[in-house]
Amino acid sequence: MSDMNDDAGTDADPGGDFDTGLLEEELRQAAAVLDPLPPALLQIAVDAYALHDLDARVAELTFDSLVDAIPVRGVTDAPRMLTFSAGEVTLDVEVTARGLMGQVLPPQSARIEVLGGPQAAIPLTADDMGRFTADAPPSGPFALRLHTGADVVVTEWLRA
Repeated sequence: MSDMNDDAGTDADPGGDFDTGLLEEELRQAAAVLDPLPPALLQIAVDAYALHDLDARVAELTFDSLVDAIPVRGVTDAPRMLTFSAGEVTLDVEVTARGLMGQVLPPQSARIEVLGGPQAAIPLTADDMGRFTADAPPSGPFALRLHTGADVVVTEWLRA
């Protein structure tokens, strides 16, 4: 065991600039070749994930400023405005480089989760007026899960 703590480890990376991302990717590739995921197990995982929010209503994207808005000349960092609707509930969201803010309509307190792939969901709380904010913008694909009383509403996945 003491051999692992000798100078052998420091010779491999004398500057301390070891790229852990590269190592992780190489390990993923090695695992995929040496111990591949059986297709049946992958299908079971996908099916199970699809059922985890079976009772949730899906909110329809009714407005996306990237698609529906008229571009303004000279504006380089315009916020992305999104509107989702599910029955009587509407969710207005603004995504900027500084974060995310929005409002649940009709105004009500709610718990909101920003879903972002394999990382843990970011919990947010909407106040009595339905307003909520997040200090960090979503990176990559994201969706929102809204808990209002007994109802659960999930938005479709979008790319930030």
